[in-house]
Amino acid sequence: MAVFHEVFTIESGQRVSFDDVTERVIKIVESSGIKEGIVNVYSQHTSCSVFLQEDSEDVTYWNVPLILQDMVNVLEKIIPNCNNEGQYLHPGPIHVKNAMELRDERSEWLLNTDGHLRSVLLGRSETIPLVDGEMVLGEFGRIYFTDMDQTRARTRNVRVQIVGE
Repeated sequence: MAVFHEVFTIESGQRVSFDDVTERVIKIVESSGIKEGIVNVYSQHTSCSVFLQEDSEDVTYWNVPLILQDMVNVLEKIIPNCNNEGQYLHPGPIHVKNAMELRDERSEWLLNTDGHLRSVLLGRSETIPLVDGEMVLGEFGRIYFTDMDQTRARTRNVRVQIVGE
């Protein structure tokens, strides 16, 4: 059994962002040489998610596929945007103090509880069967990475691990 691992980065904006990473993952699968097994696409970031969805030909003015904007709209109803301090229990006073004093973070960066909660609902990884050297995504399946932290632009890591033969 072989294991292959690769990491690539995504630059996210200061709003909910979506990146179709399907083609990048396909190239990693091809370079792995593994033909049968599983492909795991994972985010280590707790306000990000990895999920499968179909592509939508129509997009918003921000170039977000409509199916993904629909998902954002639904998530905002379930978990409202974090607009002010105290809206959610997290972050508490100890977390705020440590973030500002130990990690030199700005207070407005801590208003991202909504992104953390949404990430829990969507999940931070997808495991996809690999058969005959190709991922089994279905006819319309695409792999998306989303950053739901709306407080700042960031560089995010996407980890791909392939296990098989």
